[in-house]
Amino acid sequence: MDTETVTILLVGDERCGKTTFLSRVSAGEHTNPIPLLRDSDQPHNFDIKFSSKEYRLQFYDTSNPEGWRFLDPDVIVICYDISQRESLANMKRYWIDEVKRTFQRIDRLPVVVLGLKRDLRSDTDPNGIIYPQEAYQMAQAMRADRYAECSAVTGELVKPAFEDICKTAADTKKASGGLTEGGCTVL
Repeated sequence: MDTETVTILLVGDERCGKTTFLSRVSAGEHTNPIPLLRDSDQPHNFDIKFSSKEYRLQFYDTSNPEGWRFLDPDVIVICYDISQRESLANMKRYWIDEVKRTFQRIDRLPVVVLGLKRDLRSDTDPNGIIYPQEAYQMAQAMRADRYAECSAVTGELVKPAFEDICKTAADTKKASGGLTEGGCTVL
């Protein structure tokens, strides 16, 4: 059986949780402490099977020493730290523009917005709470295809978020591509 390779690029502010998310997925739900993946080991490969078809998902994040701007991704995942309002603002203020500038075919690339560090959402945070609906609305304004959030530290919603990214990635290899027709979809 032929294995299709799909390249997935995670972008987002430094320390927003991209590497911890990939490390949790790699280690499994119940592994504690989570052994962190190293940047030098990129791409981080995951083999999956959807609808009797095999895929190799190659994940890169923005700290890739080879330079992520030289990649040709099939899916873009814009990550933000749920506990940092500035991280949410940077998604729209910086990351979506940077992705559009770098990848000329952005209108054909599926974009997933992924909120990380869900366990740090707190109503006592002086920056204010970033509720899921606020981030979802921003994802819609950015014309993202999907929105999900999770906590790699606790494992909360990591599996469904990863599965959603995988499904979006697998869909890019279909004739219709991985873009959603009706706008942003919540996980």
